[in-house]
Amino acid sequence: MELFTLVFLGQPMWMWLGFIGLVALLLAFDLGVLHRDGHEIEVRESLLLSGFYITLGLAFGGFVWWQLGAQPGVEYLTAFVVEKSLALDNVFVIAMIFGYLAIPRHLQHRVLFWGILGVIVLRAVMIGFGATLVSEFGWLLYVFAAFLIFTGVRMLMGGHGETDLSKNPVLNFMKKRFRVSEQLHGDRFFVQQADPKTGRVHRYMTPLFLALVMIEIADVIFAVDSVPAVFAITTDPYIVYTSNIFAILGLRALYFALAAVIHRFAYLKHALAVLLVFIGSKIFVADLMGWDKFPAEWSLGVTFAILAAGIGYSLWRTVEKN
Repeated sequence: MELFTLVFLGQPMWMWLGFIGLVALLLAFDLGVLHRDGHEIEVRESLLLSGFYITLGLAFGGFVWWQLGAQPGVEYLTAFVVEKSLALDNVFVIAMIFGYLAIPRHLQHRVLFWGILGVIVLRAVMIGFGATLVSEFGWLLYVFAAFLIFTGVRMLMGGHGETDLSKNPVLNFMKKRFRVSEQLHGDRFFVQQADPKTGRVHRYMTPLFLALVMIEIADVIFAVDSVPAVFAITTDPYIVYTSNIFAILGLRALYFALAAVIHRFAYLKHALAVLLVFIGSKIFVADLMGWDKFPAEWSLGVTFAILAAGIGYSLWRTVEKN
C-alpha cells in the first residue's frame, strides 16, 4: 500500500514505476522480437511501428487525462506534439551522421536502439534537474521562455545551417585520442585488432560506436531547446518526462521512413522556429492578459496550425520545384 501513497516529483510512485516498466517492455520487445536478426528496416515496417508508438503515446495521454484530469491531459498531448515536432529536426542530423560515417541501413537500428537508452537516462537527469530549479526559482521559466524566443528567431535567420561533420570537434577529438578502426566490423561497437605500426593487439572503437556517440551528443543539444519548450507548457515533471520519451520512441521508429523523404520537408525548420517563438511567448502573453496560465486548448490548436502550415508549404514547394 505504501507504493500507492508514496509521491515522487509530484506524482505517485506507482505511476513512475508503471511508465518505466512499460518502456522497458517496449524496448525488450523491440530488440528481442522485432529486430532480433538485425535486418534492414523498410519504409512500410517503419510506418507501422511508428504508428504503433504514436497510438500508444496518445493512449498514454488518455491515461494521464483519466488519472490527473482534463488540464494535465491536454498539457500532455500538447507536450507530446511539440516534442515530436522539435525532434523531427533530429532526423536531419541523424541522417547526416549515418551518411558521413557510411553506416549501412541494416545496422542503423542497432545504433538508434542503444541510443534511446542513453536518451532515457539523459532526459531524466535534465528534466529532474530542471524541475528542481523551476520549483525553487520560478523566474527561471521566463529565462527559458526568452531563450526559446531567441532560438526561434535565430533559426528563422538561418542560425541552424548545415553542419560539416569533418570539422566536428567531438568527432575529431575521438579520432585523435582513441583508437578507431577505419572499417565496420559487423554490428560490433568495439573490436580487438593489431596496431598496424607495432603489431600489438588493442581494443578499437568502430565507426558504429562513433555514430552512437555523435547521435547521443546531438540529442543533448536538441534537448536544450525541447526540454525548456515543454517546461513552458507544463512544470509537472511526470508530464514533461513521459511526453518526451514517448515522442522520441516513436521518432526513432519513424526515422527510416522520414530519412527517405527528408528533402520534402525543407521548410519544416521554419515552422519549428515559429513554434519555438510561440511557446516562449506564451508565458509573457499570459502575464500581460492577467491569466494564471495560457489556455492549454489554445496552445494545442496553435501548435497544430503552425505545424500543418509548415508541412503543407514544404510539400507544396517541393512538388512545385519537381
